[in-house]
Amino acid sequence: MYDIVKLRQHFPATTVYKDPSVMAMFKSAKIEAFLRDWIIKRKADSDGRISDIDNLSDYVASIIPHRSEKERLEDEARSNGETRPFLAKVNTSFNPKANYYSFEIADLGFTYSDTIIEDYVWDRIKNELIGEAGGWGLIKLGYMPPEGNKKNGRFTLLDYKNFCPYIISLDAFREARAHFSASEWMDIILGAIDYNPDGFNRPGFMECDLWAAKHTMLTRLLPFIQPRINLIELAPQQTGKSYIFGKIGKYGWLSGGGSLSRAKLFLDMRPGAKTPGLVTFNDFVAIDEIKSIKFTNDREMAGILKGYMEDGFVKVGGVRVEGEAGIIFLGNIDLNDMDVSKDMFRELPEVFRDTALIQRIHGFIPGRNIPPISPKMIMNGWALNTEYFTEIMHLLRSPAETMRYRGLVEELVVTRAKSDDTSNREQEAVMRLCTAYMKLFFPHADRDLIRTSEFRSDFVKYCLQPSKRMQETVLKQMQIIDPIQFGNKSMSTYILREG
Repeated sequence: MYDIVKLRQHFPATTVYKDPSVMAMFKSAKIEAFLRDWIIKRKADSDGRISDIDNLSDYVASIIPHRSEKERLEDEARSNGETRPFLAKVNTSFNPKANYYSFEIADLGFTYSDTIIEDYVWDRIKNELIGEAGGWGLIKLGYMPPEGNKKNGRFTLLDYKNFCPYIISLDAFREARAHFSASEWMDIILGAIDYNPDGFNRPGFMECDLWAAKHTMLTRLLPFIQPRINLIELAPQQTGKSYIFGKIGKYGWLSGGGSLSRAKLFLDMRPGAKTPGLVTFNDFVAIDEIKSIKFTNDREMAGILKGYMEDGFVKVGGVRVEGEAGIIFLGNIDLNDMDVSKDMFRELPEVFRDTALIQRIHGFIPGRNIPPISPKMIMNGWALNTEYFTEIMHLLRSPAETMRYRGLVEELVVTRAKSDDTSNREQEAVMRLCTAYMKLFFPHADRDLIRTSEFRSDFVKYCLQPSKRMQETVLKQMQIIDPIQFGNKSMSTYILREG
């Protein structure tokens, strides 16, 4: 466990006390971790703890309305001219034919056709909403009655305030990170996503097993911090996959089982719609329960996924659709089948057994390293605020930051192909994974630091070796599925540049 005094010294405004019983209350109410920490920050006593549960419960009830309260909000907006402020996620869309912006609050059932954002409001809030995966914030609604005999009454967005209470500075974050060792920092990140680093130990675990369990759990964060990184994880149940991808941050999307369409993922081409899909405004799209997932058109989806995962854009009905979202495939697998020498894809639908699709996956997350989630693995004590840390990861996805860290990786790593037919995709996957790991574990890295022996040793352990293993697992699965095409292929050698 990390030094709590040291953590609070270097992150004085961005730590929160995580009490398992309080966290369980929020989880039972289906409130995401980043919202939970925002609320706790406001209602906690000076020691960071929640002493009045009833007061907390009343506050949550007043600030986060349930879908069943839509009619109350509608009546409040119409009768009083405005609603009380409440917390929700807003998505916006521009209607070019009518020349106005509208919004939706999907969790409450407000749709684009029911709403309008007047220009004077839009000018005030647009910088916080444009280009984001919707905006979580404190919202105040109003109502605009129909004009004349027209049936054009709309609910209006009167006010929007981003709920993030921090001044997010990457430079300050990097400076603070520099005060911790790599092992301390790994434990701090676990605390930031609600896990107790001491709880990962198991009877019979060696030190390397404990390290692998922690590191694998954090590997799930790579799509949060690196644009267009494609991963697959087939792991035993109860290892926290859905929690990480569905509850930790506000910039990703977890799609669970059932049916999934091209329109949902990329572009809705219905007349009058042309609604951008999930990949255009999320940091990642995680497709859960892939054993049972059904696409409305398997052949179409396979082709469009391959194109997007390769290039970050596709053409849909002549329209170019671009995104920075990584595609993450998640599924459960028996522990006995978690073996790189076996066909771990054998129970998956045919669309996921296409080696042309598998080639576009950058890494296989070794979920078998993570023990089943138990109560002792839940954080209990001071930790980095989840909301703050997810904002940091989101900022580190910017093109400028990605170029900066990729440049450092290029200075560090030398690639030596073993044959002329070594895949460029393989090399790009390893370098992209290394870049993501560097952002996660060594955000303070610069050209001076990467020359030190301690950093170089840590980089190999935390970044380079795991990246190679993750891509090698992908290659081995392709060799099993299609031995004729891939049987003779081998991985390049990746080593540190001398000096």
